[in-house]
Amino acid sequence: MHKVQVGIVFDRVFFQQLAGTLYLSLEDIRDADPFLYSSCKQILEMDADFIDSDALGLTFVREVEELGARKTVELCPGGKSKVVNSKNREEYVNYLIQHRFVTSISEQVSQFAQGFADILCSSRLQSLFFRTLELEDLDWMLHGSESAISVEDWKAHTEYNGYKETDPQILWFWQSVGEMSAEQKKVLLFFWTSVKYLPVEGFSGLASRLYIYKSSEPYSRLPSSHTCFYRLCFPTYPSMAVMQDRLNIITQEHVGSSFGTW
Repeated sequence: MHKVQVGIVFDRVFFQQLAGTLYLSLEDIRDADPFLYSSCKQILEMDADFIDSDALGLTFVREVEELGARKTVELCPGGKSKVVNSKNREEYVNYLIQHRFVTSISEQVSQFAQGFADILCSSRLQSLFFRTLELEDLDWMLHGSESAISVEDWKAHTEYNGYKETDPQILWFWQSVGEMSAEQKKVLLFFWTSVKYLPVEGFSGLASRLYIYKSSEPYSRLPSSHTCFYRLCFPTYPSMAVMQDRLNIITQEHVGSSFGTW
């Protein structure tokens, strides 16, 4: 809505529920819960005689943790007394998946879905929205680009106030940025804009261009930022070494994450 990537992706199972899918298969949960997937797969592939011997001691129940306490929930009426065998193991696995990913979280999913529908303006549009969208497309919209930050793209979408593109401080700045690690670039971007994740279009996908302002502060001061306006401010540092020293300070995670704004 506000062209801000939030750095998350939706689990495929969750995506399917928002799209209105009520039944989930074993393959649907492969990535969502690899441990449960593997366990269910083993139960379905076990020797029939072995599972019929009740060596696993399984019944149609599931243990869940609620507010720090564990309790047993029946997957179907009379589940505690219904023993899993070779004939009903597929039914057991289906019940287990539906309870784990649908029944037990239906209220929370419903509330989230209502909030999402409010963004779309109509709850009727929600299932249509998800059915016509690939999960990978939504991932890109929500998370943003996984690509390394391009300094050339960054530079092309930056304007100057008080400085000219040919000023030594600007030349030193971009040279310093080019020599930064990938993590330092991310911290600098966040310090400058409060944006952690670029859209897939890169800097052209941001809501605004970026700006570098000349500050009247003495060069002993660190750069500062006005993140709402995508504005980075720094004084006329006398040398590249001094500038790099100041940039190294603000691109430390614990400093950059606190914005450093006025």
